[in-house]
Amino acid sequence: MKTDPYRSKEVYVAWKRGGARFPGVSPASAEVLGRYLQDMEQGLNIAKGSRKGGRSYLRLNTLRWKLAFLAREVARRFAVSLLEVSEEQLHAVFAAMRSGELEKRHGGAYRSTADYVKVFRAFWHWHMKVERKQGRTVTDICAELDDSREKPPWVYLREEEVRRLCSHARFKYKVLVLFLFDTGIRSPSELVNVRLGDFSENYSRLRIRDETSKTFGRTINLLLSADVVREYVRERALGEADALFPFHPAVVNRYLRRLATQLFGPSTSPGGAPYSELSMYDLRHSSACYWLPRYKSESALKYRFGWRRSEMIHYYTEFLGMEDTITEEDLCTESERSAAERRIDAAEREKRRLEEELAAMQAQMQQILGVVNRLVAKGGIEAKPDTPPVLAPGGLP
Repeated sequence: MKTDPYRSKEVYVAWKRGGARFPGVSPASAEVLGRYLQDMEQGLNIAKGSRKGGRSYLRLNTLRWKLAFLAREVARRFAVSLLEVSEEQLHAVFAAMRSGELEKRHGGAYRSTADYVKVFRAFWHWHMKVERKQGRTVTDICAELDDSREKPPWVYLREEEVRRLCSHARFKYKVLVLFLFDTGIRSPSELVNVRLGDFSENYSRLRIRDETSKTFGRTINLLLSADVVREYVRERALGEADALFPFHPAVVNRYLRRLATQLFGPSTSPGGAPYSELSMYDLRHSSACYWLPRYKSESALKYRFGWRRSEMIHYYTEFLGMEDTITEEDLCTESERSAAERRIDAAEREKRRLEEELAAMQAQMQQILGVVNRLVAKGGIEAKPDTPPVLAPGGLP
């Protein structure tokens, strides 16, 4: 069974039971949004190129909230419904969000305008497909929308800072922080679904199941946290089906922010965000920075973190913590290195051959000396005055 930390299904079902209303949205926009969400729930009229099938409850809630916001905004600004909005009006709304002219409900600029653009594009392409089935053509007003995004700042922790954080944290949070830094697991979605039955080899290997992963399941090695995880499980007497970390994400993040503020103060981390904003998500970033120079292949690193695209490596690390490790040995190309190795091997073989021949010659000389000495001793050879004395083995007369 998969645990949903956001209770998305309960929220969506409760909304439907309450009448599926969109507060502040005009009847015309509310009616079309209701039809759109119903189709997305069932997987109908999906745009070409998009993943088929019904959308998750988390996605349905996201569509509901973002589209309702856009419907209210175009009605407030231009007195039109979502289906009546023009391309120019749509661009004006998103430009106001990007510039900070249009602020969030509690203040502050929108950091994820691209997410709203993608949500509206999906809605509009659904509308185009529905109308096309009725023999009507609708212009694509989303073709020139800007869906680029600036990566938000994040808190980067080096290994020594993670160790310091762990040394001052309560034990359960120490285990959690080191586990997140070691595994790079997605939190909270993958984290809250880790069960004791997912561990093997005395807690040194972790299986992240397909059904709990955003991308794909994988089995990874725990090289930094296995010892403390074993101690934590023993202390809590957890069973095979128990969740490893039954914590609420918001509670954990509040604790991490307080602790990071106490230890590192209000200064800004190399990731661009102040240490006081530390969250579990930042530990995934820091983990990627830690493992990047340690993995020998890009594909292996992507497997550990559950990434399909290579650009995610730069997105998560920005190459923080990297250093230039090239040496003189790296100046040789692979072919040059192979040729040199072959020459060295040939020289080693020739050296062994000469040593073997020399040893054989020395053995033969010893045998000859032995025969000559025996003949002299028996009088079989008369030594002449000018004849050098016969040497015994070892070179003494």
